[in-house]
Parts: sequence; structure tokens; C-alpha cells
Amino acid sequence: MDAEFLTRGLLYLSLAVFGVPGNCAVISAFLLALHRKGHLLPADAIVLHLASTNLLVVGVRCVLETLATFHIANVFNDAGCKGVIFVYRTSRALSIWLTFVLSGYQCLSIAPPGSRWATARSLFAQYLWVVFLAVWVINVSISGPSAVFSVGAKNDTKLMENSINVQFCFVSFPSAYAKDANGAAQTVRDVVPMSLMTTASFIILVFLYRHSRQVKGLRSGAGGGGGGGGGGASAERRAAITVVTLVTLYVLMYGVDNGLWVYTLTVKQTLSSALLSDLRIFFSSLFAAISPVVIIVSNKKVKKHLQCGGEEKAAGPETTVSTV
Repeated sequence: MDAEFLTRGLLYLSLAVFGVPGNCAVISAFLLALHRKGHLLPADAIVLHLASTNLLVVGVRCVLETLATFHIANVFNDAGCKGVIFVYRTSRALSIWLTFVLSGYQCLSIAPPGSRWATARSLFAQYLWVVFLAVWVINVSISGPSAVFSVGAKNDTKLMENSINVQFCFVSFPSAYAKDANGAAQTVRDVVPMSLMTTASFIILVFLYRHSRQVKGLRSGAGGGGGGGGGGASAERRAAITVVTLVTLYVLMYGVDNGLWVYTLTVKQTLSSALLSDLRIFFSSLFAAISPVVIIVSNKKVKKHLQCGGEEKAAGPETTVSTV
């Protein structure tokens, strides 16, 4: 095995080692909470859904790539390529859209009671299943063509025309127009939620900053006494750090992913090496492997279940914005 293949296998293995247990821990914590309480808060339901899609990203793509690279098991025949690419691209896109949904819901959560945005938040929570269904329909529809045109890697010169090399598979489009149209659809599918997610997160940060200034002003007016706002300030800082961390991770990792994807589409001849595709998959899967750490560190409910595994202690009311 040459050095390039060995490095490739070790990178995918590292993503699987961190991503699979981390996402399983988050999923088990929320399922345990659901079993004990009989329901989940809307934000918790979104995070549970997000962790499930991230588990699919690292479980289906990284684990299978690792097994094939080290010649342990290879499922990448024509049928296997269609299944793996469809599940991976759908779950990858769902991860982006669900993070946007989470950011949007939290943005509505800071609306003052009685406002139109507070009403929208209630409707959002009530019809969350409709939001999930719409997100699934959008992403399954766009991921379909790539799966249909996927085939196992063969020594065929036709695969070098209008195709995308993803190492063990080729996504072979019937024409350059089909390749460009599918690529444009996938780019728009990623860029739209990322832009909206960034906007929602910026609104949350502005609100937290202004609220923090107001709290400091009240304390100064009261002569600096009283520490009753300490817990709220801490929750605000925790929420702000969580939002900034998630958005930064998305912009960096999926930004690189989409940049490489656009470059791949501009190359007329199919690349003989799968290096660019491997880099794209690595960066998008890296978020799926790291995001459980962000969730575990920032979510008190998840930490509580993971640390003690016992009955939940009575706690004060939780702020929705800190449940990222």
C-alpha cells in the first residue's frame, strides 16, 4: 500500500473513531431524555435529528471508505456506489439544513412574548414535523440524480467523460449539461441554508450583546451590587460561544468543500486522481465528527445524561438558546 492510500485510510479511520461514538453518545442522551420525560423540546428534537444525520455521514461514508482502503471489505460495486453516494450526499445536506433550522428556531426564541415572531415560534414548534419532511424531500430530490449516475470504478475510457472521480466510484453524467446542472443545484442547496444560518446566528449574537449591555447598565445603576444576573450572563456567553463555534465550523469546512466542488465542475476532463473528492469528503465529514463535541460541551442536558446516567435532578428552567 502506497503512502497516499495509507494516509487516506488513516484520515477516514480517525473521523470514524471520533464521529461514530460522539454522535451515538448525543443520540443516546436525547433518547434517554425522551424515554424519561415522554417528550423533547423542539430544539432538542432538532439536535437529535442533526446527530442522527451526522452519524450517517461518518458511519456510511468514512467507515466504508476505511474498510475498502485497507482491503477489509469493499461494497463499492455499481449498486453499492449508488447506495453509499445517495445516503452520504443526502445526510450531508441534511446536516447543513438542520443546523439552519436550529439557528432559525433559536433566532425566533429570542423574540419577546406576544410579538408576531413569538407566534411564528409557536407555529414552528407545532409543525416541526412538517419542516423535517420538507427538508427531507428537498434533499432527497436533489441527491437522486447523483445516485442514479453512480457506478463502480472500472477501466473504461467512457468514465473519463463528464464524470466525477470519487476513488472507488465514478459519478458518470450523460452529458456536460447534466453534470453542470446537477452541480449547480447542489451548490445552491448548500449555499442558501449556510447564508440564512449565518444571518440567524448574527441576529442572535447582536441580541445577546445588547442584552449583556443592558444587564451591565442595570447593575451599574444599582451601585454594582447583586449577583443575580450572573447565571443569565453565563448562559448568554455559553450560547454565543456555541453559535459562533458552529457557524465558524460550517463556514470553514463546508466552504472548503463547496470551493473544491465548484473547481471540480469547471474542469472539463475527469480528474484521474480522487484527491479533490477525498478532500471534499474529509472536510464535510470533519464537521460531522467534531459537532458532537460542541453539542456535549454546550448542552447541559446531554452532559448530565452522559456523566451520571441516573435520574435527572430537578433543575431551573432552561433557556432554549443555550440548547444548541
